[in-house]
Order: sequence, then C-alpha cells, then structure tokens
Amino acid sequence: MSCDVQNMAAMCTRLALLLACVVGYTAALPWFLHGRPRGGMLGSPGRAGEGPLPPDQWVTQRLDHYNDADLRTWQQRYFVNDTFYKPGGPVFLMIGGEGTADPIWMVTGSWIEYAKEFHALCLMLEHRYYGKSHPTEDTSVENLQYLSSDQALADLAYFRNYMAEKMSLTDNKWITFGGSYPGSLSAWFRLKYPHLVAGAVATSGPLLAELDFVEYVEVVRDSLATTGPECNKNIQEATDAVKQMLETQEGVEKLNKLFNLCSPLDVNVANDVANFWSTISGNFMGVVQYNKDNREFEGAVGTNITLDVLCNIMNDNSKHMPVEERYAAVNYLMMETYKQKCLDVSYSAMIKELRETSWESAASEGGRQWIYQTCTEFGFYQTSDSPNQPFGDGFPLSFSLQQCSDIYGPQFNQSTLMEGIRRTNTNYGALKIAGTKIVFPNGSIDPWHALGITEDPKGTDLHAVYIKGTAHCANMYPARFGDPPELTQARETIKVHIQDWLSQ
Repeated sequence: MSCDVQNMAAMCTRLALLLACVVGYTAALPWFLHGRPRGGMLGSPGRAGEGPLPPDQWVTQRLDHYNDADLRTWQQRYFVNDTFYKPGGPVFLMIGGEGTADPIWMVTGSWIEYAKEFHALCLMLEHRYYGKSHPTEDTSVENLQYLSSDQALADLAYFRNYMAEKMSLTDNKWITFGGSYPGSLSAWFRLKYPHLVAGAVATSGPLLAELDFVEYVEVVRDSLATTGPECNKNIQEATDAVKQMLETQEGVEKLNKLFNLCSPLDVNVANDVANFWSTISGNFMGVVQYNKDNREFEGAVGTNITLDVLCNIMNDNSKHMPVEERYAAVNYLMMETYKQKCLDVSYSAMIKELRETSWESAASEGGRQWIYQTCTEFGFYQTSDSPNQPFGDGFPLSFSLQQCSDIYGPQFNQSTLMEGIRRTNTNYGALKIAGTKIVFPNGSIDPWHALGITEDPKGTDLHAVYIKGTAHCANMYPARFGDPPELTQARETIKVHIQDWLSQ
C-alpha cells in the first residue's frame, strides 16, 4: 500500500499492521502505517534477475456464493507460472490477502524454490475486494457485506475447480500457501475443502479471532527484551515523561516541536491523543513485527531499521539526552526514512479518508476493506490494555471500537463484533482446528504468533514450525546469506511436509 506521506498519514496510521501478512503487497510498510489497527503485510521480495512477470488473467466469480438466487458475477484476477511444471506435477496455489497481488511473487520466494524441486504449476489468486479484484461498483457498507473469509474461501474453491478443468489438473495434487491472514485462509481452505487440496502451508496465520489482542504488545515487549533489559525500561521512562508533558500547556508545546506534529495537539480531543500514542508506539511495533525479514524490493526503504537499531537509540545516553528526546529521535528516524515532513495524528481527518467508498480513493487500496473485516469477523485490536508493556495506556480497546462505528455506522459496535468473532471461531475451530495435513510456521519475534499454533497439537496431523529469532512470515521470503540456522531448517522442514503430502 502506498499513501501520500504528507496528507494521508492520519489515515494510514490506522490501516497497516492489522493487514495480515499479505502476499503481493507492492511495498513494505512505511513506519507511519503502524498505528491502529495493526496487521502484518508481506512486502514484495527482492528479485534476482530480470524478465517479464506473468500477466493478469481473469476468472468469473459469483458475487454471493451462498445465495443461488443472486446471479451477479464479477472478474477476479489471478496469475500463472508454468515454468517449472511437468505433466502430473503438483499445483501450488498462493492465496492473496488484503492488498494488491504482486506478480513478483510468481517468480521468487521459498515456494518458488519448492516448485522448482517438485515441478509444480504455480497459481496466485487475488482476494476479492483488494487490488484489481472489484466485485462491486464501490466499497459502500452495503457492498462490503460480500467481503468475508467465507466468501473468499468459496472463491478459492471455485477457482481451484475452474483451473483444474481448464488446464486438465483434476488428478494433480494441490497445495495451498499463505502468510498471516492468507495463512489462516490456507489452513481454513484445507479444513473446509479437504477434497480439493492435499495439504496447506499456513505461515504466521492468526487462527484465534480475538477482540482485545493484548498479547501483541506483550510480545513486542519480549522481543525488545532480547536486546537486554534497558530498552523496555527506557521506553517506559519515555512514556512516563511524555505523559507528564501532556499535563501542561508548556509541555504540550514542547511535545508538538519534539515530535514535529503537523498541527498542535489538542489534549481535549481524546481520539487525537490516542492516535498520537498509537503512532509513536507503532514505530516500535512495526519494526519488531518485520525485524530482519528479507523483504527488500525495488524502491523499498527502512528494511535496515531493526529492533536493535531502535533500542540502541533508546539506550544511548552518551550525550545525556533525556529519554523522551530519544523517543522522539526514533520518531525522527522514521520520518526521515520515509520522507515525511510532519506527523499528522488528526483522528477526524483519518476517519474522513476511511469513509471514502470510491475505488480510486486511498482508503480502497486495502485499508477500508481490511478494517471492515476486523470490525465484522476478527477484532485483532492491538491495544494498550495490558499493564505488562512499556507503551502506556493511551490506545485502549474503546479507541479501536470507536473507529468501527465512525467509519461504517453505529451498528458496527462491540456487541455485533463479538457475535462475528464467536462465529469465526466456531466456524473454523480457532486454536482447536480439526484439519489435517497443515503446517503452521511462526516466528518467535512476530507478535502474531500469539494467536497461532506454535506447538504440535497432540494426536493430530497438524504440525507447528516455531522459528526462534524470526519475525512475520520470514520463511516465505527468499533465502539469503546470513539467515539464522533456525530459519534455514524451518524451510527444509516445510519442504519435507510437502514431500510427504505429495507422496501419499
């Protein structure tokens, strides 16, 4: 996703880290996207060599798979790479998520290395309502009712059968791949349609829908602690210092300058203050989530900023700089990296942008749609409600829930969302998913592992691959020199499972 860094930062702070590890995003996350709500996008990987990428192709899908009387259809985008395919070989299906599907994934990534070895045909299907796959004329609330994981899985099932018939692949074995939300879809597709797919790789997939995802910030704390005890201690002290600044007019004026706010912060506007807290803490959360992931690609910036870099800033007392100024120095580093002139934390401006329904709007690049899914199916709100973290209590659950109502209408509230979350967990089984032949890779640094499977469930054909020291979707990126041994071994373990599924 891309946003105008000057005018769109207020909207973008809400969008990104909830966008769950999306295969095909055309860019890695800028820092200012790391506010409420958060998810994890999978940035486009680096590419070795040149040459044409697979062209857009289209399949006709039903708008509503669960209403036979509704005959409306639309065009869904997909990609094909048959370079490595040999007749009789398997079919690898990469599941798109909450962003534009990038065909660079058709020529790189660990799944491509598996495809070379197993002579697989590679397909990728873009998720409905994202990228160029527009089922309706706009993203109005009335039209977004057709955006759900249920409908997305039905799209996959139809697409699988369509391609099997079109390319004479009815007897071939199919394996699905996905990361984070698409990782969940990969597992759920195997669960719901086991006759259509022989196995599933579900990387960094949050299986438990949860309203108040307090564990997220707790894992961020634990990940920062891998650098030593001082980092969290200094963040906590900086948080306390900023709180004190907010208590006086003189302090607020100093804060406006220190963090280079686009307009003076009005402490009487609670949502602006919450947006500020969410944004400055998001500097750390986003970096931790993607720490050292091999997500470089053409035009990417910021991939060299790791949790070690941020903690070094917070711990550097060589110039006797107060902790709040070090906190601001982290913010300045991010603003410089992404060429943002000032920090916009206006809640009203953000909501105004997210209410735009045109496909041409910045909100429809993915943010409006994904936040809708969190407000109806998943929650996943990474709040400050846990006392066991250093970022204070400035962005509580009520702040995230308010966005649902303000963007989509008063009927989108905690009560209706809790019903949606219960339905999601009942429908898919949450952490007690009853599927078979699914592998769940997760990184210990990645906060999203708290909602996934990190140990082999006893008595099942489900397998966890818990990768110490790695972040969000790390195993999906191309291997590179210097990868930790645990990551290299994880890729091999996944390959062994694929081989086992194909040999049965």
